[in-house]
Amino acid sequence: MKLFDPHGLGSSAVSYAGLLEKIEILRSTLRWAPRLERADIEKLLSQSNTLRDEVLQLSRKERFVEAAEREPEAFVAADLSARARRQALLDRSFIFEGTFGDNPKLLAALEIAEKAAPTDLPVLIDGESGTGKELMAKVIHANGARSDKPYISVNCGAIPDNLLESELFGHKKGAFTGASNDRKGKFESAHTGTIFLDEIGELPLSGQVKLLRVLEAHEIQRVGSDQAIAVDTRIVAATNRNLRQMSEEGLFREDLFYRLSVIHLTLPALRERRDEIPLLFAYFGDEAAEQLKRRPVKMTPRLRDFLLNYAYPGNIRELRNLIYRVSCLAAETADLEHLPEDIRPKPGGAALRADADGGDGVAAVPAVAPASLAEAKRAASDEAERAFLERGLQETGGTVAELARRCEMNRSHLQMLLKKHGIRSKDFRHRNGVGRG
Repeated sequence: MKLFDPHGLGSSAVSYAGLLEKIEILRSTLRWAPRLERADIEKLLSQSNTLRDEVLQLSRKERFVEAAEREPEAFVAADLSARARRQALLDRSFIFEGTFGDNPKLLAALEIAEKAAPTDLPVLIDGESGTGKELMAKVIHANGARSDKPYISVNCGAIPDNLLESELFGHKKGAFTGASNDRKGKFESAHTGTIFLDEIGELPLSGQVKLLRVLEAHEIQRVGSDQAIAVDTRIVAATNRNLRQMSEEGLFREDLFYRLSVIHLTLPALRERRDEIPLLFAYFGDEAAEQLKRRPVKMTPRLRDFLLNYAYPGNIRELRNLIYRVSCLAAETADLEHLPEDIRPKPGGAALRADADGGDGVAAVPAVAPASLAEAKRAASDEAERAFLERGLQETGGTVAELARRCEMNRSHLQMLLKKHGIRSKDFRHRNGVGRG
């Protein structure tokens, strides 16, 4: 639905005429006033803030209309294949360098980002550590109207509580011990651009209150100053925590959560994208070779098998670091000895695990010794989940729909779990003498 006609002489023309008239009144007041009292200055400041908000609102409306006009051709993507959806994003000149693969969840996140980018609405990105949340924030910035303006990144979890306000909003000289000069904060530095608030779930409650004020009033105050400073900043936040649950537990302000999550997108973990791991090997291998100025390193079969089946608790970031490490340490061919010692499989630990029904080899994978208790628990949980799914498929003759009904589970979610474990339902149909019908 269009809010106004940007090409006609309707409400947009009237709005712009009204804004120009108010600007001229302010300019005349400032030009011809012989002297201004503090009350007059405050009144003019209030009027200018109101005027700024009206300009921003009109600008947001125009960008919303532009996005809405593109919607018919942009979002027929739901009926396309994953490869076609990705190509459609490229054809529409949507920039997402470094983000690749045809995973449906990733493509869904990119399509949300494409629609949100032209607006100034706050965006909340969640996902496990290492899934590429900051990269997605840069994608949103690069495709928005502020792409040529500052992009400022802030790790909320890395700032001590006593320095948080100064870091975000700046301070006046003498505001506290060590404040030897006036200092701009991150929000002022990001004025007219985008500020990325990483690990927003680590922000203390006191900082959450002040951030909420920025979202509501579009202004900040430096530490030690009473002066309000207007800031026009697009906010993109990211977290690996469940903010909704935290708000229910009183650890995160509910009003701030709803303010931040106007646009909410989730990035999938690497274990949900296992079929894309070979693609990532090639991409990061070439990237590492270029940076190290050498040929791409080759992998022995046992190293490749290990990396294909490793749990990757650090997701894509961990995979990238591993590829860079083996590319640096190996000569021409990398092997298990080039892995970090804490994840390297122990001698004799790379035996094949027999299949659940007696070892016919349908789903045998290398069993790598877990490097930590957390990984051992995760592996045990995955093993139990796999065994449950295989037993269910045996009982239902490989019929996914029937297994989903018995488990009271969405069929698409069940398909995702089967794909995660590399289980093919047709193998169970053949095993039980059931045809392909």
